[in-house]
Amino acid sequence: MSKDKTVYIVDGSRTPYLKARGKPGNFTAGDLAVAAGKPLLMRHHFALEAISEVILGCVMPGADEANIGRVAALKLGIPESVPAWTVQRNCASGMQAVDCAFRNIRSGLSDIVLAGGVESMSHAPVLYNDMMVNWLSHFMMSKTVAQKLKTITRLRPSHFKPVIALIKGLSDPIVGLSMGQTAENIAQRFNISRQQMDEFAVQSHQRLAFAIDNHHLDEVETIYDNHGHFYDQDDGLRRDSNEKALANLRPVFDKKFGLVTAGNSAQITDGACWILLASAQAVKKHKLPVLAKISDSEWAGLDPAVMGMGPAHAMAPLLQRNQLTVNDVDYWEINEAFAAQVLGCRAAWMDEDYCKHQLGLDSSLGEIPADKLNVDGGGVSLGHPVGSSGARIILHLAKTLERNNAAKGIASLCIGGGQGGAMLIEREAN
Repeated sequence: MSKDKTVYIVDGSRTPYLKARGKPGNFTAGDLAVAAGKPLLMRHHFALEAISEVILGCVMPGADEANIGRVAALKLGIPESVPAWTVQRNCASGMQAVDCAFRNIRSGLSDIVLAGGVESMSHAPVLYNDMMVNWLSHFMMSKTVAQKLKTITRLRPSHFKPVIALIKGLSDPIVGLSMGQTAENIAQRFNISRQQMDEFAVQSHQRLAFAIDNHHLDEVETIYDNHGHFYDQDDGLRRDSNEKALANLRPVFDKKFGLVTAGNSAQITDGACWILLASAQAVKKHKLPVLAKISDSEWAGLDPAVMGMGPAHAMAPLLQRNQLTVNDVDYWEINEAFAAQVLGCRAAWMDEDYCKHQLGLDSSLGEIPADKLNVDGGGVSLGHPVGSSGARIILHLAKTLERNNAAKGIASLCIGGGQGGAMLIEREAN
């Protein structure tokens, strides 16, 4: 067995991120996963039997897509003999899938892994409430016409009140807060103003527009629906976004005193992303290209009431373990769940008290340069399909390092429930 435990990112692709517009979109999660995966597999020449496993992150697969990782793998034509499975770690499900692949390849269990994430948030289910479920149960158990008629008389308007899975999924059952309310907590803790949030949001749209215009998103594959339409760009981009317009938006999560609005928060979006990873032996055997390598990863837990601080908590030990400072990292991707959350993570690392008492450090870590962070936009402008974003930021970070001939990058996300994930990506700069 080879002693080289390097895990390489060979290639990757994603769909455009498509904004949810009040009704189920044109693509299910399975549709998106297949649309992102086909062009990726078709441009490589190894036999699909060489894939060791398929791992896909997803939070809300469709009712007929149980173990969506397996469903997608079979629809992609990957042989039945290749195992496939699904992981769920809320907003970091895509990163979790890649991390599982990374660890399995490094340990020698796998050679080539297709890993990624998908979410069709517009297809989040609308459920019956418990009253209706109990009523249906009684109705089904009624044996005679008389019993059924009696059960029907017990039906009330309140039985028809739906349970919106998307709202439930974006709320924390432990602390009783929505994700937006946790962002309000961060804004208050670090005195982040509404203007700062809106400025960050405008910048995100401006950077995405620049990236699209200058072809910095070559990982995006054009996809087609069943009505003759095609989609080749992230459609949540607002090129005319400006601070004056954003200032007119009302707070969503704390309507009286809040600062977090729809305009400075991530968009509800559908999308998929795959990454092809391989061992050093597989790269050599199949003559695979190398985009970058994964060097390390870290997961952290923290108070769910400030879950958005997760990146600060996960990235700090990653830096320490690899003997890196802020200045050693060329580019950063922090998923933009909320502008307040990203700004809070930057502020925390410059706050000596927070670094000492929350991160267990001797001093502050320093400032993450704004011009090295999310250089091509992020969740505020292109959206945050929760199962997919973790894979997207890893892939795009690797592409950013390649484009700029840079050596090191860190990708990180906050995670609903009070966690953070981070991954160190490296490549040999010329």
